[in-house]
Amino acid sequence: MSGNVTSLFRSTAAHSPSMAALTRESDGEAGPVDFCIPCNPYFPTPAMFDEMAGRLRDIITYYPSGADTITAELCGLLQLPPQCVAMGNGSTELITWIDHLLVRESLAVPVPTFGRWTDQPMETGKRVDMFPLQESSGFALDLARYAEFVRARGTRAVVICNPNNPDGGYLHKQALVQFMDAMADRDLVVIDESFLEFADAEAEPSVVQEAMLRPNVVVLRSLGKNFGLHGIRFGYLVANPALAGRVRAMLPKWNLNSFAEHVVFMLRDHGPEYAQSLHQVRRDRLEMASQLSALPGLTVYPSQGNFLFVRLPVGAEGTVVRDRMLTEHRVLVRECGNKIGSSSRFLRLVVRPQVDVRRLVSGLEQVLYGSRRGAAVPEPATGTSYSSGTAAVDRLVSETNGAGMRALAAQPAGPPGLAAAPAAGTGMPLPAAVPVAPAAATVGPMPVPAPQQVPAPQQVPRPAPVPQPAPYPGPVPAPHPAPVHQPAPAPQPVPAPVPQPAPPPVPQPAPGPYPAPAPAPAAPAPYSVPAGPTPPGVPARGGLTAAQVRGTDGLESVPAAGRPASQGWPDPAGMGRTG
Repeated sequence: MSGNVTSLFRSTAAHSPSMAALTRESDGEAGPVDFCIPCNPYFPTPAMFDEMAGRLRDIITYYPSGADTITAELCGLLQLPPQCVAMGNGSTELITWIDHLLVRESLAVPVPTFGRWTDQPMETGKRVDMFPLQESSGFALDLARYAEFVRARGTRAVVICNPNNPDGGYLHKQALVQFMDAMADRDLVVIDESFLEFADAEAEPSVVQEAMLRPNVVVLRSLGKNFGLHGIRFGYLVANPALAGRVRAMLPKWNLNSFAEHVVFMLRDHGPEYAQSLHQVRRDRLEMASQLSALPGLTVYPSQGNFLFVRLPVGAEGTVVRDRMLTEHRVLVRECGNKIGSSSRFLRLVVRPQVDVRRLVSGLEQVLYGSRRGAAVPEPATGTSYSSGTAAVDRLVSETNGAGMRALAAQPAGPPGLAAAPAAGTGMPLPAAVPVAPAAATVGPMPVPAPQQVPAPQQVPRPAPVPQPAPYPGPVPAPHPAPVHQPAPAPQPVPAPVPQPAPPPVPQPAPGPYPAPAPAPAAPAPYSVPAGPTPPGVPARGGLTAAQVRGTDGLESVPAAGRPASQGWPDPAGMGRTG
């Protein structure tokens, strides 16, 4: 594959280039094996594609039916009341309308996650309070600490992705329902279940039924991902009739295209095939994770999505790996350096059939180790350096933390198996060769330790915290786990308080009902949380405003009649769960 194709990644700030763009730049070669776009590779079936091909002329010639007609058919399939559902031209369209209609002045979101949940409200001037998921705990979301974080900042809207993208972290239904009830005084709680069809941690994982009974909860679901049809662009949300009606009233009459209509009306006859496709993806996920975890130094995180989040060995840089995999092996992977809260040490790899996985693993072996199977090769001299994907974040962190991180990078490398110094504010290790470790634009979980000065090289050794366990057992243990040092929080761009001694480490809260137990006393906050809405340009407590991140000033069911259960479409709590 031509080397100039990799230039497309440097001109795409928020996402990977489209497959169409990659194909146009491939000098007539076939497209790469796709481990980037998280589609179901087993659905639609070849027979369904043949049927759509035979109807292509009619599908693209004529107007589709109105959204109400298509929504009614989908609701009959899923046994949902149509007045609680709004269908959109992809989940991204629905995220846009949720932001415009239902989010007032602030939104909380764990990071890393799907980029539109951070970028969309920033683009409309909202304050985004980012709760960093810690690598030391396997990127697991602690709901009690997240609820405390939301209350401390007075955030009005809250988002959770389950499973989360890019790490595949999963939260059990009962815990989510408790969290929703704990957030009953917020304006809005969004549970994004775009990848939930691929989960198998419990039989009925969805909270759609509970969402319809609550006045402030919206559940977002994708169709393109689980049906393997990203290009059609269709998704839906479920909420009580008032919330769903507000969104539905703003959508255009023909916001759903004829392909979406045709697929929705085909589904009634293909439930068993769909259920089988999900079952096969879940099996492939376990096998793929097992093969990847056998690569020396590669860490594979537990996932309930149709993708795996992996950390590259120390010394390997994600953009270099991505470019070489594409140009040398015609394999497309998702490098996660442009996800806030992640870095170029991480890849997201979509679950695919075993014949493709063998090609992926073979390519990674050659790129990471060359002829030396025992250890990862150093970062190639032609590679690009770490980037958080947000230039303003990199600049802010470089100005406030660069000297400290350069000092850490100058230390001699530790014994084999130890992680490199963590990036300030992210809890993520970076290669020792990187002189400056930009932090993602996040604000830490509450309570947080007081800011500390990073010790100079060869002075006081840095103690390593006890790793936190993930909330559910991971299917694949990493063969060479690397302990992660807990970072000192980055200095915040607000007036500094009188120096206070750092408080003792805060113990992990024991699981229990909400509200969360009171935290141990922490250092005084730089300023008190103001009552009422936060004015534009004023940072959240201890954090950055969305405007600062972007480098601006901030001013600028009804059951389907006669549908037998054997058709393979059970209740809306989990489509295809019988498979």
